[in-house]
Amino acid sequence: MGASALLSPAFLMSFLVAVVCLMAYPEVVNAKHAGITRHYKFNIKLKKITRLCHTKSIITVNGKFPGPRVFAREGDRLVVKVVNHVPNNISIHWHGVRQLRSGWADGPSYITQCPIQTGQSYVYNFTITGQRGTLFWHAHISWLRATLYGPLIIFPKRNESYPFVKPYKEVPIMFGEWFNADPEAVINQSLQTGAGPNVSDAYTLNGLPGPLYNCSAKDTYKLKVKPGKTYLLRLINAALNDELFFSIANHSFTVVEADASYVKPFETNILVIGPGQTTNVLLKTKSQAPNATFFMLARPYFTGMGTIDNTTVAGILEYETHSNSPLSASLKNRPLLKPGLPAINATNFVANFSSKFRSLATTKFPANVPQKVDKRFFFTVGLGSSPCPKNQTCQGPNGTKFAASMNNMSFALPGAALLQSYFFSQSNGVYTTDFPAFPLHPFNYTGTPPNNTFVTNGTKVEVIPFNTSVEVVLQDTSILGAESHPLHLHGYNFYVVGQGFGNFDPKNDPAKFNLVDPVERNTIGVPSGGWAAIRFQADNPGVWLMHCHFDVHLSWGLRMAWIVLDGKLLNQKLPPPPSDLPKC
Repeated sequence: MGASALLSPAFLMSFLVAVVCLMAYPEVVNAKHAGITRHYKFNIKLKKITRLCHTKSIITVNGKFPGPRVFAREGDRLVVKVVNHVPNNISIHWHGVRQLRSGWADGPSYITQCPIQTGQSYVYNFTITGQRGTLFWHAHISWLRATLYGPLIIFPKRNESYPFVKPYKEVPIMFGEWFNADPEAVINQSLQTGAGPNVSDAYTLNGLPGPLYNCSAKDTYKLKVKPGKTYLLRLINAALNDELFFSIANHSFTVVEADASYVKPFETNILVIGPGQTTNVLLKTKSQAPNATFFMLARPYFTGMGTIDNTTVAGILEYETHSNSPLSASLKNRPLLKPGLPAINATNFVANFSSKFRSLATTKFPANVPQKVDKRFFFTVGLGSSPCPKNQTCQGPNGTKFAASMNNMSFALPGAALLQSYFFSQSNGVYTTDFPAFPLHPFNYTGTPPNNTFVTNGTKVEVIPFNTSVEVVLQDTSILGAESHPLHLHGYNFYVVGQGFGNFDPKNDPAKFNLVDPVERNTIGVPSGGWAAIRFQADNPGVWLMHCHFDVHLSWGLRMAWIVLDGKLLNQKLPPPPSDLPKC
């Protein structure tokens, strides 16, 4: 082609159009090779809603409860502008997202950021790398996640398929908890008096409590299905303080994914799901529409000593029929079948269920379990108490205040964000780096508790070099009652290499560890009166919170933080913070 042809008006015009198109749609450029950028806007605002005949103002995203679904593909970048229009401070956590070198976008208040104050905004900007599946987003300050939560659904890359049968339809189902009172008042009162907090008034399915609660028949989640189809249910436990059993009458599930990691498929008719956990299941409907409708029920698993919301949320699975079929006319008269659920304290059922989870461990989806360990840690997790302040009456155990801890350290939130303080080397007066790697005063963890159950308060972190392979044994204690604790680690997935009852035995238990295909998760239920061992490779620099996902235990201090140092290479270092990072 000659130079004159290149400079012709027609060529220049088409070249300009092409350039403008590429600027307007940058995703077109790299759609084949990488992800696209997806923009969302979260307006945090109050909205009046009614449940259980009780109307109140709740904090929402964009006036929706539960909040809006966020969709992405593996490799996409998410840019979410959060604008705070309510009196409360806000931050949003993208639960289960690895946040590789984007710790500034992780979201826990006073850990990776100061919260977003009234009238302020912050843009969460991060790329989803090497992940696909069901996660969720939620508020990460005080108990605001009671109403501020929604699904985060990551599809595989284009032209990639699921490692299981393609579902006819995908359905997100979120478990939640409803309080007639303001959840902020509930936890504030508890922290003031030292007593356990008042429990919720209902559990919800996609925000609806269902017909087993007072005046809630009209607020019932209905899943309409066609016969002979396979549905993918994306189950998310966004409840504040409760692990749940879940079942659908006369139907079974095939579990295919946990916490956005594929697992070896297994069948079950009852699921256990802790707060912070997600489970993808295939539901195969019956080949002919049956003359019945089916309850979907969820109720709590609990072994502790405190009070609990021991109620049941119900949704309805309904088969669609052609309007002229005899079955459709009798819809109202169809029998409504109920599934059986285990007893509230069915710990053996839970342990048996947990043991079925195994990584897919294929060439395409390998289980990269650290085979050698650079650093070993042993953390007790459980309850304790704090002395009652002078001139005050406290309603916790024996006139004290309830507390919770890891290695007897109850973590106090600092006044400044840890990540900023670390990044700018301003740790003085914010945190110390002496979190104990092992309990300072060992005892018979699951036997008779010690007489002194007082915790130590402080803001202590554990510092580890980049790419350290870490093993943590999480040991439940019997102090103020043994119970299961859903432990969540930010910034990482980990492999659950072992679990058992009683006290961990460092001599004999490691020989039984599964280092071939252990499940990969971001939240693990530490067994009631038992232990769980996890491993991860510390390849993500930053400050990463690790905590119990029961918000009551989180508020009482059952949390700690890891500082993972930068590596030597540029792509192993945490970049500086964005210019709009909120100030405390």
